[in-house]
Amino acid sequence: MNFETIYKSYWQKVFRLCMGYLNDTDAAKDLAQETFIKVWTQLPNFRNEASIGTWIFRIASNTCLRQIQKENKISKSELPLDIKDEIQETDIEKDIKFLYQYISELQEVERIIISLELEDINQKEIAEIVGLSEGNVRVKIHRIKEKLIQKFKKNGN
Repeated sequence: MNFETIYKSYWQKVFRLCMGYLNDTDAAKDLAQETFIKVWTQLPNFRNEASIGTWIFRIASNTCLRQIQKENKISKSELPLDIKDEIQETDIEKDIKFLYQYISELQEVERIIISLELEDINQKEIAEIVGLSEGNVRVKIHRIKEKLIQKFKKNGN
């Protein structure tokens, strides 16, 4: 698989994964781009021990986590996740923004798991990416969904 094919196949998925971490469109684009720079430079070293998608999502997750850690060192009191109001949003767009906001408030592992789940990555691959058993991932997904539902109910969305 050549880089151009990989980029076209995974760009949107990696971008949405980054949105799940940061909930900031510009920052998510930057981190998705940074992910693909790493994929480009490391592609010759890819050993096919996991699927290419699993490998790419692991790179994206690590890239996002490093950015979050960097931001937290710079300003722990500042919330890096901000939802900007846009004029004439539809209810679905508002719900999606709230979903990303709620996801961004989850613990790091939970953010990774639910973001990958939203990308329709199978649970076996998610387990490989986060280093948990498939059963544990299934339980975590259920609990994460319950947390998100409660946040929506609590906030009247």
